[in-house]
Amino acid sequence: MKLKLVNLKKFSHFAALLFPRRNLSFSSKTHLSKPLTDKTFFKYNTKSGLITRLCQDKRYKEAINILCEQKRFREAVQLLDNIERPSALIYSTLLQHCLQQRALEEGRLVHAHTKASGFVPGLFISNRFIDMYAKCGSLGEARELFDEMSNKDLCSWNTMISGYAKEGKIDEARRLFDEMPERDNFSWSAMISGYVRQDRPKEALELYRMMQMCEKAKCNKFTVSSVLAASAAMPSLRVGKEIHGYIVRTELDSDEVVWSALLDMYGKCGSIDEARKIFDKMVGRDVVSWTAMIDRYFEAGRREDGFSLFTELMSSGTRPNEFTFTGVLNACADHAAGDLGKQVHAYMIRIWFDPFSFAASALVHMYSKCGNIENAKRVFIGMPKPDLVSWTSLIVGFAQHGQSDEALQMFESLLKSGTKPDHVTFVGVLSACAHAGLVNKGLEYFHSIKTKHGLRHTADHYACIGDLLARAGRFKEAEKIIIDMPIKPDKFLWASLLAGCRIHGNLELAKRAAEALFEIEPENPATYVTLANIYATAGMWSEVAKVRKTMDERKVAKKPGLSWIEIKREKHVFTVGDKSHPKYNEIDEFLRKLSKRMREEGYIPDTNFVLHDVEEEQKEQNLSYHSEKLAVAFGIISTKPGTPIKIFKNLRTCVDCHTAIKFISKIVDRKIIVRDSNRFHCFENGSCSCKDYW
Repeated sequence: MKLKLVNLKKFSHFAALLFPRRNLSFSSKTHLSKPLTDKTFFKYNTKSGLITRLCQDKRYKEAINILCEQKRFREAVQLLDNIERPSALIYSTLLQHCLQQRALEEGRLVHAHTKASGFVPGLFISNRFIDMYAKCGSLGEARELFDEMSNKDLCSWNTMISGYAKEGKIDEARRLFDEMPERDNFSWSAMISGYVRQDRPKEALELYRMMQMCEKAKCNKFTVSSVLAASAAMPSLRVGKEIHGYIVRTELDSDEVVWSALLDMYGKCGSIDEARKIFDKMVGRDVVSWTAMIDRYFEAGRREDGFSLFTELMSSGTRPNEFTFTGVLNACADHAAGDLGKQVHAYMIRIWFDPFSFAASALVHMYSKCGNIENAKRVFIGMPKPDLVSWTSLIVGFAQHGQSDEALQMFESLLKSGTKPDHVTFVGVLSACAHAGLVNKGLEYFHSIKTKHGLRHTADHYACIGDLLARAGRFKEAEKIIIDMPIKPDKFLWASLLAGCRIHGNLELAKRAAEALFEIEPENPATYVTLANIYATAGMWSEVAKVRKTMDERKVAKKPGLSWIEIKREKHVFTVGDKSHPKYNEIDEFLRKLSKRMREEGYIPDTNFVLHDVEEEQKEQNLSYHSEKLAVAFGIISTKPGTPIKIFKNLRTCVDCHTAIKFISKIVDRKIIVRDSNRFHCFENGSCSCKDYW
């Protein structure tokens, strides 16, 4: 049996007219240049026997169905030419399969064949063509067909509006929406959800108000879920509660989709207790609901509630997923809850967690931020294919732990692996160079960002290179970079320069940097304190007084220094001179004995950074009760000999405390880790991992 080549050429002619810029012509130059017999057409198909017999019996519809099931759409379309008058059902079947597999080119061939065969599609088939084009990403062709239709129904309009909304062309969707002769719930929901996806919640809520005024329109679960998402994005708790009332009145509160949207709305609007009430009422709580509620607690700063709920989840029978683990591990990193993070890791191992998951990257990040760089490296090595986040977390972790050589070796390994670094990776690399004083190496990496890796220098890169040069006292080069940089210096760059001026006593540049910071963020107490410290070191007490007076006039309060330590899952917080701790007397007695022993070992208190022009003895007394010393002392008396001590501080540790803890680590034979606002200091046997370059 021969295929009818005349019809095929006719099909080719119409296809060329319909799609002039698409190479769909079945000319003598194509692979269909010779008449195809059933034998040649199906010769490569091992299961062709049945199809061949169906074609011989002229049962083309069944043959087309089989070819579609095998996803051989082009061959199925070619069989159309053997049918004298293909029915609407055959075209509909082909279109359905093209739509399901997003086979745009084959869908175009079906459309071309309707033109070639003289088939006049009815409303149903026309709508199917529009839907196929829209969902396959060809909105232009969908719109052409839509505009050509003399008879459109609600489905035609909704399909186009939904297509535009999902593609982000929300304004075009709105224009069509306003032209609609009638609307249904789908029309309203498509527009409202489209505005939400485009982060235009105000317009979504305005449309919702319009919908409420329309008598025929009635919200369904999809509409209210979108409106709740808009309320959460605003955020507007008042509107969210109003919608909640509507949900209860219309009995939509039996649907889990609506419950999840309500939970998300209350959580993002800061009403955490209301969110928890919704969560507790949910019957079919899935892992998404658990994860959302846990994340809301962490975002609201309610760490203990978040960890407690995660513990409930682990015993609930619902298995956490990678999103759950990532959220909890990031919270552990943010709150320096390393012990809890280790327990989460153990649970992940017990349930055979997927090492390819992005939660493995969160493990590397957590261990790095919690001062356990050895475990971070161990997890990293166990990852089959580390992603960029994991590489970067480990590089930054090594840099913050004073292991700059390891950080730079890791970066070179990253390049050899074929992974392309991003601007965050280079922040870690430049920080490693800054912490180790590798100025020339740092400058080399800085210039390679643009010349070798094709990335742009960001404000963070300039801040790092400013820090690198200022630490080394190379202020002229730092100033030249500021002059030449294409973007305006930000607060981090000026703060880096100010910190360098503190180290080297550069009063002139310190004033300039401080003035720039006063303009950018006049409310930040750190600038005033650092400048006052610089003046105090120079013995310029009148200037110190002026800085303090300016702080008083501007009502800027010095951020209190806090140090904390966790003993048996309990957090103990200390401030300078703090006497409120239940064990203060024991801490005080231990510090007195320790101070005497330290002096015997050669320790001399550094009083340069005490901000009061008082007697030297009083300055030393003030230094003895800095918060990190109190925390270290408490950690030593509360743990067994040889137990490592880990302290966290919200500000940069002072020079005297840094010197003192070196002596303490040797005297008590302990490893003492201090994480301040900048980095980790690992004190052991009288030395620090930073090598006193910090």
